Amino acid sequence: MKARESPESPLLNLPDLESLRCFLEAARALNFRAAAATVHLTPAALSKRIQQLERVLGVRLFERTTRRVTLTEAGLALIPVAEETLSSAEACVRSARGETGPAPQELTLGTRHELGLSWVLPLLSDLERSFPHLTIHLYFSSGPDLELRVRSGEIDCAITSRRSQDPRLDVRRLHREDYVFVGHPKLLAKTPFVSPEDAQRHVLYDAQRSLPLFEYWRSAPGGRALHFGSVRVMGTIAAIRWSVLRKAGVAVLPRYQIQPDLDRGRLVQILPEVDCLNDDFRLMFRARDPRLSIYEGLSEELRSHPLR
Repeated sequence: MKARESPESPLLNLPDLESLRCFLEAARALNFRAAAATVHLTPAALSKRIQQLERVLGVRLFERTTRRVTLTEAGLALIPVAEETLSSAEACVRSARGETGPAPQELTLGTRHELGLSWVLPLLSDLERSFPHLTIHLYFSSGPDLELRVRSGEIDCAITSRRSQDPRLDVRRLHREDYVFVGHPKLLAKTPFVSPEDAQRHVLYDAQRSLPLFEYWRSAPGGRALHFGSVRVMGTIAAIRWSVLRKAGVAVLPRYQIQPDLDRGRLVQILPEVDCLNDDFRLMFRARDPRLSIYEGLSEELRSHPLR
């Protein structure tokens, strides 16, 4: 006999765990009085539990006479499933209390190519030690694509300096990102850049036609729009840095990426009286994501490692 579904809802009525526990004890003992003592109920209370369970399931579980108690076919079929259900419920309690440790998780972290190769990739072993239950996959792309894929759920989170007003996204600050307007010393010795008017004698390299990197200099206190001889778009910071080191032009670049070049004199600052605006690297993820605690822990760990 099949359990009938309620006409108000397509969902089946589900048995409660205590009724399943009573059923299992009665099935093992085949004696309601002995089973009642095991679960600390009166025989009448245990019988009521069994009757309620039979009504929910829509089947008889026991055949009872004055002489003996036997299981029906439905009762025999229920035993292994009831045991598994109670075991799973106990595992839920242990897991929630932290007795079994964190459940294994997989997470896809998006990042820009340069930041991923110079900072995130070398940190993977540290992250895996701090979060042994977490398997981290990397996805490399640009800022707009990273935001799009986090929003759509194609990746779980991303490290980006991109600002977003989307209420569906949440962020945690990681590190301040400073910028420097630079050129190669040999290029600047040959073609000086000591005043804004000198810009017309130089090529500016940037990531996009909107000049997002140069904007950190142009919008800073004392900065201004400059008229360059030409502008070349290279797409990635690594390509821009390579072009500037080849003495092909000038650019605004993240300090963490070029600090060794500045220290060794391979690059020098241009118009140093203007301090470029700064930005922040952030961990971006979907708002109300149930894995918020993972992102909080990951953010804290990433903040403990300086950019390089």
